Amino acid sequence: MSIQEKTPENFESALLELEAIVAKMEAGQLTLAASLEAYKRGAFLLQYCQAALKDAQQQVEILEGNTPKDWSPDEQ
Repeated sequence: MSIQEKTPENFESALLELEAIVAKMEAGQLTLAASLEAYKRGAFLLQYCQAALKDAQQQVEILEGNTPKDWSPDEQ
């Protein structure tokens, strides 16, 4: 398994790693080769985060019985 495919511990750690990669790339601190590797890892982390969010959304929908809820505060 390459570094690009190493599964993060959880959503939060994946997001932190992705943010760090973006910061390094934006700062221009990486060589071309390192930038390519970082991009590949970032793409993998993005897919991981998107899948985790989709899974969480599906779980919430199941818990809500697929009924939309109004989460605004009640006016009294």
